[in-house]
Amino acid sequence: MKEQQENSPFEKQVAIVTGAGVGIGFEIARLLALNGAKVILNDIDRDLAEKASKIISENQGVCKAFVGDISQMSVIQDIVAFSLDNFGSLDILVANAGITTFGDFWEYQPTSMQRLLQVNLFGTFFLTQAVTKQMVAQGKGGSVLLTSSVTAHAAHKNLAAYGMTKAAIDQLAKNLIVDLAPHGININTIVPGATLTERTLEDTEYISTWSRITPSGRPATIQDIAHAALFLVSPSSRQIMGQNLVIDGGWTSVGVSPYL
Repeated sequence: MKEQQENSPFEKQVAIVTGAGVGIGFEIARLLALNGAKVILNDIDRDLAEKASKIISENQGVCKAFVGDISQMSVIQDIVAFSLDNFGSLDILVANAGITTFGDFWEYQPTSMQRLLQVNLFGTFFLTQAVTKQMVAQGKGGSVLLTSSVTAHAAHKNLAAYGMTKAAIDQLAKNLIVDLAPHGININTIVPGATLTERTLEDTEYISTWSRITPSGRPATIQDIAHAALFLVSPSSRQIMGQNLVIDGGWTSVGVSPYL
């Protein structure tokens, strides 16, 4: 195992990161482990979860895979128990799991909406509830980070339903400070814009399109998002609560559509 960074800010902290088999979630889990945290890496895909956990364990630090659909109450209860059984506490939650459904507003179907709400809202809400109950019981505070999207802040074709769920997640973080702050728990959201991931790179024009319409001249990398995430769950950000940190190279400030 590679040597951890000196003065690791997450030493002795235990973190759950959901939806972390690839992409942004994986990079957040990797950086948390590199900086001293013990990480429970969740993904619904067993192969992705186990592969990702193995990579982190062999190169950065302590990481255990937990496979399951985090939108199910039994899975939520089990991941909390798994964390306590393996590491004895819970200090950080990064609720990153979510799905994207594309669809024209006029043709969007109830079945797509039901699954979208189940994962993005039900799962995020009740996972946050379960983890923060444990944090309160421990009596030492903690940090929660939810993953939103720029589609919660700017209109995007065929993503009305998805953007609606992400706007709800932004509001959830603002609302929960009333419940969590008295217990020393802060909660915020990261709001990624166009980001280079395994999925987006399947579009051969993705980089050129978003480089053209983003003020910074490029889409974000997963490292851009993960470094912001680590700050928001670090001891340095405990007074930051209910904020939605947009990481989009300035795109929402100009709002140029990729379809124009």
